[in-house]
Order: sequence, then structure tokens, then C-alpha cells
Amino acid sequence: MKQMSRRARREFWVAMLFISPWVVGFTLFEFGPLIASLGISLFQWDLIQAPSWIGLDNYLELFADDPLFWQALKVTSVYSLFSVPIGLLFALLLALLLNQPLPGIAFFRTVFYLPAVVSGVAVAMLWIWVFNGEFGIVNYLLGIVGIEGPNWFFDKSWVMPAFILMSLWGIGGSMIIFLAGLQGVPQELYDAAEVDGAGRLRQFQHVTWPLLTPVIFFNLIIGIIASFQTFTNSYVITEGGPANATLFYVLYLYNNGFKFFRMGKAATMAWILFVIILALTIMVLRSSRIWVFYETELREEA
Repeated sequence: MKQMSRRARREFWVAMLFISPWVVGFTLFEFGPLIASLGISLFQWDLIQAPSWIGLDNYLELFADDPLFWQALKVTSVYSLFSVPIGLLFALLLALLLNQPLPGIAFFRTVFYLPAVVSGVAVAMLWIWVFNGEFGIVNYLLGIVGIEGPNWFFDKSWVMPAFILMSLWGIGGSMIIFLAGLQGVPQELYDAAEVDGAGRLRQFQHVTWPLLTPVIFFNLIIGIIASFQTFTNSYVITEGGPANATLFYVLYLYNNGFKFFRMGKAATMAWILFVIILALTIMVLRSSRIWVFYETELREEA
């Protein structure tokens, strides 16, 4: 600061003044509670009586003496393993369709994006009707082709496939990002590939797909984070049932904190979830060196 000119110092403090609302808000409402939750995880606290220090007992209990913790982690992992790649695939296919220069295409882009911004509770109520075992539209359509549909939300074998299908409702956000990535591919690369005799399939394989890998990389990370935070549908529709088949991690965390009033345990689960998501994100980041390509790299290879 002493080496800065008077004008530079003034600009610095003006900049600090403008960003101070964000800094204060972040400190009070994000960083502060984050650090507090780490401290709470070391206590036994029911929100009524004073918290009592128990050290790492909450962590030991979850890993050694709580089968529901492992069930919740298993349910969330299975859901993420299937919903994320399926969501990426359908979002990409939808973006390819909506990238065509057709009249009125902007209207369809808006229509397919709208479900991503609809309230989660309202959507959950809609899915209750769609997958209803007696008069739901899914079983009605299956009945037309002679298939007797299951009682989706009350059958352990079918409730998870139903939730995975429900996850496709929100692919509009990923679709928009894929669409932006498709429109960002330079036309000159397609022209060069066409001159070399490459057809549509070859162009997609050697031009579109490599330049979309950064977008896939971004959507993959966001999808993993979102899938491990799934809560609304299981809370509204099944409450973790049947037989804990939809006991998602965040639902169990919520139950511990606000149903069983075990705030210490809930805070512990929150930090474990943070570590899991951080580890998965680092794994994807490290793997990106192998399969993510950028336009500059492709130009150098060309």
C-alpha cells in the first residue's frame, strides 16, 4: 500500500467499498455458518439444551453404528451414477435438435428450458400424478401397449428408476449450456472438415465432440454436485420410502437435524458430504487432462 500512488490507493478503497456488501454477506451468511457447522459437528446438541462436547463421536457413530447412513449414501450414489450420465446424454441430444436453423426454434428452446425453473415442490406434486399406480399417465400409456405398469412409488424395485426418469425434467439448464457450446464451434472448422471430405458424422466426431468436451466437463461437475444434493422429490413424494429405498443423503441429514433434533450429527453429515463432493470434483478435474480438449489445442494439432 505504501508503494501505491495516491490515485491507486483511492481506486483500491473505492473498489473495496463496492464489494463490501458481498464480503459482509458472505462472511455473515456463508463463511460464518460454515465454520460454525464444523464446531457443531463436535457437539451433541438438540437445539433445546446446551450443547455438550463429544469430540469425534458423531463421526464414529455414522461410520460404525449407523446403517441408515450407509443406506443413504448408497441410494444417493446409485442415483448419481445413473441420473448424471443419462441427463447429460439427453441434454446433448436435445441441444443438437434445438441447434437447427428452423423457423420458430427460439420458442421451442424456451419451452424445453422452462421446466428447469419451475418450483421443486410443484414438480414433485406433478410427478405423484404422472407415476400414480392406478390412474397415472405413465401406466396408462403402458396399458395401451399391453403392459401392466407397477405401483412406482410403493415398489422398492421401481421407485429408483422412477426418480431417475424424474431427474430428466431439469435437463433444460444443461441443454442451454450445450446449445451455447454448439453455437460457439467456429464454422471454419466445419468448412475445413467438409473440404477434407468429412461427412456429418465425421464432423461431429472430430470437430463438434472435442470442442464440446469443456462443456461436458462443466455439466458433469454441476450434475454430480446437484445429484448428491437431491432432496425435494424424496421429501415430498416418498419421505425416504418404501423401506428406505429413496432415503437420499440430504433427506437423512435433514431428518437428523430438524426431525430428530440431532444438530451435531446433521452438521457432521454435512461435512462428510462436502468431503465426498470435493473428492469427486478433484477426480473429475484430474481426469479432464485426458479427455477435455480446447480449440487452441485442436488448431495446433491441425
